[in-house]
Amino acid sequence: MSVRSHDHMDHTTRTVYRVSDYLGPHLPLKYSSSGIPKKVIFQMKEHAGPVNRVQWCPVKQYSHLLLSASMDGTCKVWDAVDSGKPLCTVSCHRGAVRDAQWSLCGRRILTGGFDSLLHLTDVETGKDLFTAKNECKISAVRFHPCDPNMFICAGFSPAITAHDIRMGKVIHVYKAAVQQHFDLLFLPDGKEFLSTTDCVSRDSADRTIIAWDFATTAKVSNQIFHERYTCPSLALHPKESAFAAQTNGNYIALFSTQRPYKMNKRRRYEGHKVEGFAVGCEFSPDGSFIVTGSSEGNVIFYNYHTTKLIRTLPSHGSACVGVSYHRVLPSLLATCYWDGHIQIWE
Repeated sequence: MSVRSHDHMDHTTRTVYRVSDYLGPHLPLKYSSSGIPKKVIFQMKEHAGPVNRVQWCPVKQYSHLLLSASMDGTCKVWDAVDSGKPLCTVSCHRGAVRDAQWSLCGRRILTGGFDSLLHLTDVETGKDLFTAKNECKISAVRFHPCDPNMFICAGFSPAITAHDIRMGKVIHVYKAAVQQHFDLLFLPDGKEFLSTTDCVSRDSADRTIIAWDFATTAKVSNQIFHERYTCPSLALHPKESAFAAQTNGNYIALFSTQRPYKMNKRRRYEGHKVEGFAVGCEFSPDGSFIVTGSSEGNVIFYNYHTTKLIRTLPSHGSACVGVSYHRVLPSLLATCYWDGHIQIWE
C-alpha cells in the first residue's frame, strides 16, 4: 500500500492538514442557507476510471479536503477548495474501489472494493490501520454515527457485516433472502440502519429497502417500499425525520425515519434519469434542496418542500453518479462522473 504526496513531500501533514486560505475566514461563521452553484471552478481529471463517490471531510477546519473513490483501484484526497489538486493517493486495493468514507475525526479513510478487501488508512502517515477480507465484492461501507470504532459493510452477498476495529473482527451478521445490497444508511441514533437490495420480482417488491436493528441483527421491517424498482442510493435529511431513496424508476421517493418508515405519497422528485447507473443523491446542509446526479450527466436540484425541479447544471458528456454539498461554504458542490472526472461547482 502506498500513499503518495502530490508534491513528493515526506510529510503529507503539511499539505493535507492545514487551514485552507479560502476556507479560513468562513470557519467561525454560522452556516447560512444553502445556495445553488452557478459554474465549475475546478475540473479534476487524475482518476483513470469511473469515480463512484466523492465526500467532503466532515471536520470543519479540514473541509477543504475531498475524498474520491474510483474504479481505477485508488482513492484520492484533494485540496478541492484552494487548488483543485490531489494531495495524496491511497493504493491499497487490487481492484475497483466501490465506496469510501471519512472517519468522524477526519484523519482516517475507510474503503471497500471489488477485491473483497476492507481497509482503514491513516491519511497522515499512509499506514494501514485495519484490513479485513470480506466474503464478497464490497459495494458499501458506513461508519457507525456514534462509535468511530464500528462500521457496517455490504456487497454482492445476502449478508451485511458489522466490524469492530478494536477487536479486529466481525461482531454482527445481518442476513436477508437477497443476492446483493446496494447502499447502507444509519438512522440518526445509530440503533437502526437501512439497506437497499435487489429483491424486486414480478409478484413482490418486498425487501427492496430493509430496516435492521444494529445491536440484535433483527429485521425491523422489510415492507417499506412497495414499488417495483431497486434503489441504488439513500440519503438522510439533516433536520427532519425523513430519508430519500433514489429509485431506478427515475424518481426519488421520500420516507419517514420513524417506524413504520412510511413513504410520503405526496412528495416525489422526478425529472432526472438514472437507468443503468448507481446514481447518488443528497440533501443540502440546510435541508431545503435535494440534489442528484443523472445518467445523462446533468446535476438536478429539487425544492425539498414543493418537489419542484428548480435548477439543472449541464452535463459535460458522462453520467454524474455522485454529489456532495460542502458543510461550510453554502453553494460549493462536488460532483463525480463515470468518465473519471470530478467537478467542483460554486
